[in-house]
Amino acid sequence: METKMETPKKTSKAKTIISAIIFIGVIWYFFGGGMDKQVANDMQKIENQVALDAEQQYEIAKNGGDKMQTYVQASLVAAAYLQAKDEVNYNKWKAIEKEDAKNAGIPTE
Repeated sequence: METKMETPKKTSKAKTIISAIIFIGVIWYFFGGGMDKQVANDMQKIENQVALDAEQQYEIAKNGGDKMQTYVQASLVAAAYLQAKDEVNYNKWKAIEKEDAKNAGIPTE
């Protein structure tokens, strides 16, 4: 005669509590704003990188000596900082753009 030994599956209270905390954390992350904050943070990093790339392109254009191209690139850098919502650098680059426009013979006012 064979006896089957059944081992009941017991879940400890600690495992249940930890699982519940993790589940609540995941729900909060996706529905409570955690993911939105992460996306906003990632977008800001991307916008800042775009602005820095535009600055490098400006330097290349400036080194090339074409005053019109330098002015155009300064405009693009200012626009990139506007997109990144960086008011300080935006104002800085608007001033550079104005100076480059003058150097390119473009009336600014």
